[in-house]
Amino acid sequence: MVVAWPNARDLMTAKPITIPSDAQLSRALGLMRTKGIHELPVMKKKRLVGLITFETIARRTNLPLTTKVEHLLTLPPVADENTSYSELAEQLLAAGMRAAAVLGKKGELVGLVSRTDLVRALPGLPTIARHRVEEIMSPIVTMVREDEPCGQLFGQIRVLEEHPLPVVDRKGRLTGAVGVSDLGRVLWIPTVGGKKDAKTSGSIFEVQVKSIMHSPALTVEKGTTVGAACALMSQEKVSSVFVLEGGKPTGIVSQTDLLGLAVGVSEPSAGGSRLGDVYVQVHGLRGSGDPAILTEIDRVVAKGLRHISRHVRPTFLSLDITPHATHRSGDATVSVRLHTDHGIFYASRDGWNFYAGIAGLLDELSEQARRVHDASRDRRRRSAKRAPVDDIPVDPDLEAQLRRVVGGND
Repeated sequence: MVVAWPNARDLMTAKPITIPSDAQLSRALGLMRTKGIHELPVMKKKRLVGLITFETIARRTNLPLTTKVEHLLTLPPVADENTSYSELAEQLLAAGMRAAAVLGKKGELVGLVSRTDLVRALPGLPTIARHRVEEIMSPIVTMVREDEPCGQLFGQIRVLEEHPLPVVDRKGRLTGAVGVSDLGRVLWIPTVGGKKDAKTSGSIFEVQVKSIMHSPALTVEKGTTVGAACALMSQEKVSSVFVLEGGKPTGIVSQTDLLGLAVGVSEPSAGGSRLGDVYVQVHGLRGSGDPAILTEIDRVVAKGLRHISRHVRPTFLSLDITPHATHRSGDATVSVRLHTDHGIFYASRDGWNFYAGIAGLLDELSEQARRVHDASRDRRRRSAKRAPVDDIPVDPDLEAQLRRVVGGND
């Protein structure tokens, strides 16, 4: 049975909690904490003017809590009630945001669709649910010590926007996880002009990570289906799950990884070119000050995808770059995951100049795709050769008559 993919009308939270543009930051933080949400639509005279998010607040910790939210607005992706699941997923991935605003025919706010809403629907989609977590998990690059001060986390905001970080004790054992929303507990501590808080006798940045992390961290074993992982994440109301192998965390499945899978298995848009249908996501270089880096990566990726498309139809490419240095072409660990109509392909290299690494990995993927394509073609040829004989039903009486006729002529 074919299961229809839901659209924005099916997924959205209708009549979401909103906040006026002249409200103070303290009120926004209070609503986020008590309601367990990451973003709030900001309204001005019943008109949506933007979102206020935890991520935005975490980047501006120097602002007093009396600041009006209209000074911290973020423009969200916009959809209508008929926007498809894959379109919503693409918009959120492209914008790097957690929610999209759903507008009515008159431009009024009718709902909000979050990454959590999209993930909640995934277990009901067989094409998604049957995959295994190790197929889509991202490598764990950064871990946080539970005795580290929270101030260290503010330097990891870019990573925290993607997924929570694992928290370990002095022996390296996983004891919890910390995400952007957990920082709200630190941001809520009152301060005046950045001075030390008299009640805590210390800066808010000196609070230890273990005092704000959520514990225990949600984990699943390698081999768990994506459907089961999604159901667990929805039940526990978390945005990620760590994948264990032999009792040790080997990767993390975040909402971003799940949406990437959804984009990868969805049907291409009608009339689109093969390469035009490929969605490319790059992790590790968000906010780069040098646009030439992304331009060069786009060039290398486009060239590689042209070679790959000779063998399979690529739909989604996820590229993880972990630089080992700060200069623009420094060594890096590069991992890539490619979704195609012939399955998912993976490759990873360590210690490469990341331009050379990306090019090499795409060549490797192209070779993998060629082998799969050739094997599929050979199977079809063998099947076609057998079909004329195997597919014809044999009538024993007719066969006996033919044998007698042939025998008589000889």
